Amino acid sequence: MKNITVVGAGTMGNGIAHTFAQAGFQVSLADISQAALDKGLQTISNNLDRILAKGNITEEQKNATLNNISTFTVLAEAVKNADLVVEAATENLDLKLKIFQQMDEFSPAHCILATNTSSISITKIAAATKRPASVIGMHFMNPVPIMKLVEIIKGYTTSKETFDAIFQMSKTLGKVPVEVNDYPGFVANRILMPMINEAIETLYNGVAGVEEIDTVMKLGMAHPMGPLQLADFIGLDVCLAILNVMYDGFKNPKYAPNPLLVNMVMAGKLGVKSGEGFYDYSESKKAEKVSKMFSK
Repeated sequence: MKNITVVGAGTMGNGIAHTFAQAGFQVSLADISQAALDKGLQTISNNLDRILAKGNITEEQKNATLNNISTFTVLAEAVKNADLVVEAATENLDLKLKIFQQMDEFSPAHCILATNTSSISITKIAAATKRPASVIGMHFMNPVPIMKLVEIIKGYTTSKETFDAIFQMSKTLGKVPVEVNDYPGFVANRILMPMINEAIETLYNGVAGVEEIDTVMKLGMAHPMGPLQLADFIGLDVCLAILNVMYDGFKNPKYAPNPLLVNMVMAGKLGVKSGEGFYDYSESKKAEKVSKMFSK
């Protein structure tokens, strides 16, 4: 596999494209919006600059990585020569099924179709295509260029050949692949999301404040980031979508999203991406922090 197409230039998509391109693959990055593609490329360039500043790559390697990426707003053009397509669109079943139908129609017969879904059934997605044996889950972690884990999820119809090819490719990327079966939330989010939901429940019940809850988990449980701050970075809308998938899949009340999470998403407080979630990420708040730093 040499030619990789990544569908979606958002946080996960541009991170996946960056990772493949830095490993020497030819990457086609596709999105319906040229503005989204430009923003994704700028994010990749900025992240490469950070790696360069740490001395982990050279200027030539940075330029080679960027030169390995081409952008497309027409999906048919982006996938026509692909050996592997990785879908990284919003966590919405109907949208993913539509994208997979198009990927299946326009990509070569030998091409493997992967999804970066963090909770949706691989089997259900595969059923929307005419090549279910070649459909698989590749659940990368954010930030993709840094995080080592990739959950490799087998659908009911995923072939051993497809699984083996993607498992080995993940190692080529410098990742640590873990075999996972197709159940709602897989492993990472089946464990993580109830913890985040319980942290929100703790806040909702007035047991402690946002910073206090996160401090307990960071200092008491050795988590690098508290669950409420992590939820902000994931996106509260994404957390809600994953919990809804697990609740629908298991019919178990423990996966039911807390009302506070539901209300925050309805109010547009989605975390870092919207400038406010459990914490304030607005420009005025950033300026206030800088001012305090220089006043010390």
